[in-house]
Amino acid sequence: MVIVIQCADKVGLVATIAGLLQGQDLNIVSMREHVDGIQNRFFARVEVSKPVEAHTLEVQLKAVLPPDAQVIVNPNPVKRIVVLATKEYHCLSDILIRNHFNTLGAEVLGVIGNHSTLDDICRRFDMTFDLVSHEGISKEAFEAQLDKIIKKYRVDYIVLAKFVRILSPSFVEKYPLQIINIHHSFLPAFIGANPYKQAYERGVKLIGATAHFVTNQLDEGPIIAQQIISVNHSYNSSDMVKAGKEIETAVLANALQLVFDDKVLVYQNKTVVFD
Repeated sequence: MVIVIQCADKVGLVATIAGLLQGQDLNIVSMREHVDGIQNRFFARVEVSKPVEAHTLEVQLKAVLPPDAQVIVNPNPVKRIVVLATKEYHCLSDILIRNHFNTLGAEVLGVIGNHSTLDDICRRFDMTFDLVSHEGISKEAFEAQLDKIIKKYRVDYIVLAKFVRILSPSFVEKYPLQIINIHHSFLPAFIGANPYKQAYERGVKLIGATAHFVTNQLDEGPIIAQQIISVNHSYNSSDMVKAGKEIETAVLANALQLVFDDKVLVYQNKTVVFD
């Protein structure tokens, strides 16, 4: 069972938490903590030996921690997710393979696409695919259809696996820190269409990817994971696209594993990642 805590820092928090858990006959399997000295903020992730009633333990911990404490006790580690995608298959296919072999750390309940391109790969994995076209309707109507399907699944997280639509602030507000996106790390350079072609023409030597939570500040939400790789003069634009897809897939997989394992804590627009 996993317990995640964040609160104002003060002397003796680790001893207080350990003492309460000991009093509940809970053995601490692992405990990671971090203090942000500038913000005077304490973060912890604790694994204990056996499950207990989550709400009761949350109440008990909040009673001995500072008044602003956020405590989440999560005895069920398997998250419920839905994936949104457009036409690119690389991130979605990796998620579906991991889901098929039960190595994702979550259960994919369905895939929603705004094009029919990825319906075939979903059928190959016996995965529900809902087509919600954005063409010929307003943004509000499009997102209302998305929201109706997502609510049906009662999800913990929404994963944007190269979903090429900008979600409105009103939609994002319905799912705070529940939407995870992956994009190339060229931003704010090379915005718009064909970023890898632009990067090739500029002669860049590094390419990468960033996975982050979605907020109302476009592509500026709390960062979960990033990675870069070197490229050189021998790479043409197609080579860069291939390498970019591989690193996007790897970074998204890493980010999802961290989130599903409750190793990511968010404060303001930053994350503490207990990797």
